[in-house]
Amino acid sequence: MLYTCASDIRSYAATAENKAAERGAGGQANNGRKGSAAIGPFKANAVQTLLDVSGTGIVRHIWCTIPPGNVRAMRNLIVRMYWDGQSHPSVEVPLGDFFGVAHGRQRNMMSDYVSMQDERGFNCWIPMPFRTHARITIENDSGFDIDLLFYQVDFTLGDKLDEDAGYFHAQFRRSNLCPLFEDYTIVDGIRGTGVYLGTVIGVRSILQEKTWFGEGEVKFFIDDDDRYPTICGTGLEDYMGSAWGLREVNTSQQGAPMVDYPNALFSIYRFHGKDPIYFRDSLKVTVQQIGYGPRESAKLGYGEDAVCYPAAGASAENCLFERSDDYCSVAYWYQTLPSVPFPQLPGREERSADLLIDKEKGPERADQ
Repeated sequence: MLYTCASDIRSYAATAENKAAERGAGGQANNGRKGSAAIGPFKANAVQTLLDVSGTGIVRHIWCTIPPGNVRAMRNLIVRMYWDGQSHPSVEVPLGDFFGVAHGRQRNMMSDYVSMQDERGFNCWIPMPFRTHARITIENDSGFDIDLLFYQVDFTLGDKLDEDAGYFHAQFRRSNLCPLFEDYTIVDGIRGTGVYLGTVIGVRSILQEKTWFGEGEVKFFIDDDDRYPTICGTGLEDYMGSAWGLREVNTSQQGAPMVDYPNALFSIYRFHGKDPIYFRDSLKVTVQQIGYGPRESAKLGYGEDAVCYPAAGASAENCLFERSDDYCSVAYWYQTLPSVPFPQLPGREERSADLLIDKEKGPERADQ
């Protein structure tokens, strides 16, 4: 509770100026005037530790920024988080994707959990409890130096955590292109007890001619679910609260900060803060690769492999059909430890492939 005056909880902040988050040690540079608020340059292949603290507490807020407009940097600075001495990360996500926008782009995105305020200030308000130790790092795997990295990690120590308090996790995946007839896996292999918090999904639409990619159902396979899921939606844009296609919108729980038809790039988010999804033993989340449009467009795109289904309310000329697009995602959840190690993070080229062309502006420089 914000109004609880807890005498045993203390607040701290780790920054480039006070890396150890010591009490009474902030703002010392330049005799107390602003002097060393950033890491610069952030060298290629370097790993910076943003937080390394022992005790019981909660990470309350993370803010950071880098010079704007660099797709390679946004997709290839990798955020990792480790809780209570576990050797493998519980969070492993590219910078831009973690803060809510896919494809290395920067867009104004505002939610209760992550944001890109005015496209440039990256914020996370997801509470992250730890019982003995917390470590947060960021790796520069872009292949070039980043001029400046500004950051602040706000946390508390002395918190009394409930026995049921879980540990925050976030995982990135990409499939470019998704195999035809296969559902895209947002996350799988979760073992333990937990609660699913949300999803960021990026789509690069491959077949555009008079077609729509987002008819696939989002499925949650919970605990003992086998062939069919316990929770199944009606379509991808429906999952983030919209309908009949997409327009750019931001709300506290769901939205679409990027709907870029000229470049066929889409980014959506859906958080479950008000409708959490609980699991006892395991969880798998997928989305179908199904679109909508003229039968002729489906046949033009997929030839003999085109598979069409009747669509509710559609004319004879239109149908639902199996597609193959470029999908990426971040899954956010809490769970008990130990957690299962993630699949290997896609490499730099795999993460960045096919993202640097802007059809309106031409190729984007990797070093700008």
